[in-house]
Amino acid sequence: MRSGAETSEGDILSAESIAPDLEKRGDQRAPDGDPMPDGTASSDRARSTDAPDGSDVPDELSDSSSAPRPVTQLPDAVRLKIIGWAAEVLSSARPIDIPTSLARVARFAPTKRARSAGAALGQAVQNDTAFRALVAERAANATNDIGPVSAAARAYLLRSPDEQELLDAAVDTVRDNDARARVAELERTVRKLTSQSQRLTSELESARRQGAPDAQAIADTERLRQRLRDQGTRLRELQQEVDTGATLAVERITELTAELERARAETVAWRQRAKTEAVRADAAQEQVSRMREASSDRRAASDRRIELLLSALEGAATGLRREWDLLGGGDDPADVVAARLSRALPSAERTADPSRLTAWLGLPGAHLIVDGYNVTKTGYPELSLAEQRDRLIRALAALAARTSAEVTVVFDGAAVTTARPPGRGIRVLFSPPGVIADDVIRDLVRAEPAGRVLIVVSSDRQIVEAVSRDGARTAGSTVLLATSSAG
Repeated sequence: MRSGAETSEGDILSAESIAPDLEKRGDQRAPDGDPMPDGTASSDRARSTDAPDGSDVPDELSDSSSAPRPVTQLPDAVRLKIIGWAAEVLSSARPIDIPTSLARVARFAPTKRARSAGAALGQAVQNDTAFRALVAERAANATNDIGPVSAAARAYLLRSPDEQELLDAAVDTVRDNDARARVAELERTVRKLTSQSQRLTSELESARRQGAPDAQAIADTERLRQRLRDQGTRLRELQQEVDTGATLAVERITELTAELERARAETVAWRQRAKTEAVRADAAQEQVSRMREASSDRRAASDRRIELLLSALEGAATGLRREWDLLGGGDDPADVVAARLSRALPSAERTADPSRLTAWLGLPGAHLIVDGYNVTKTGYPELSLAEQRDRLIRALAALAARTSAEVTVVFDGAAVTTARPPGRGIRVLFSPPGVIADDVIRDLVRAEPAGRVLIVVSSDRQIVEAVSRDGARTAGSTVLLATSSAG
């Protein structure tokens, strides 16, 4: 009995002697801001990823012919940092700078945006160059947000040459932080087991002093001894894990420090090259400005000569009119012929063939009149009214540029409170309150001279019948969708 008790006490003493060593190692593996093995604070190491002069990597370094790395392939910590910056940028971005995919979440709070639309924010940063530039500007201004993860996020946004090295450093930092957390958890477990061992030792000593010879006391003593032996074994295993983790952490910190120094040197070299290229670009810009000024002077002199020549021609033409006593006014010859043929106009035509509609639009002086919402609700009813208008107007602008036809699109405007969308080369009309778009289309057809090629696109039977009586050609909404890029 005596020899067994002495063995248990030896295990207890060995368990108690582990705690001071663990506390010393804990000082060397403190979290960010605590001393490191080389005496440098981890927060100082994180700040060293930024530029020495406090500036960000110039935009010239972000130019690259290769496609950007998909956001989904970034480390989780870096991806969440970029999404957080993107969610904050939406609060101050102008509506024109907000991608269409993020318009519905722009009114949310930044935290809710990042939580509910993280994937959409990441895709916008990856695919939308203008929005990525806004997020990069926000990252560049976040001078208080330092550390390997923030540095890697900035490098990704700016397309820096050292992007891959900083991403690897961020991954290693997250891994080391997880290792430190594991070591701290093991140390807490060791301290807990040490406390239990001390309590069991105290209970064993108390039982020994009582000297109870009964069988129950002997059984309790044996159980206590067995628990002490188990606790000692567990303590030794934990001690080995702690020692292994500490060794790996120190080695990894040394490797990361060397990689950080190399990345810093490469960053300085790239910044120097960027400054040199900026000086060359400024010189080239100045030379271009001088050439433009010289060209502008020559153009002004040439325009003045042409202006004088035109003035002389106008004076000569005025003199001829006065000398020949020419009278103005009267109908053009073509208008006279058209007036005679107005009663013999052929019956209106309707087509369901996209190629025939294209041929009509290629006729001289053709005028295309479109029932706007009738076409959009046929082609893409799932979009909002504003999105339907924008999509149709862009498609009609492309069609007008391709065919040189005059294009007018009419929308019901009584419920429209936003600004009229711009359209290049086309006329966009909204019906006034109390008037429907059908009446505006009829007025447009009646206002045109007889004989002009008019094409009305609508699937509304009443409009088709009304404009056909006035001599307009008609086509269904699906025909226009198949003809233009709106489909």
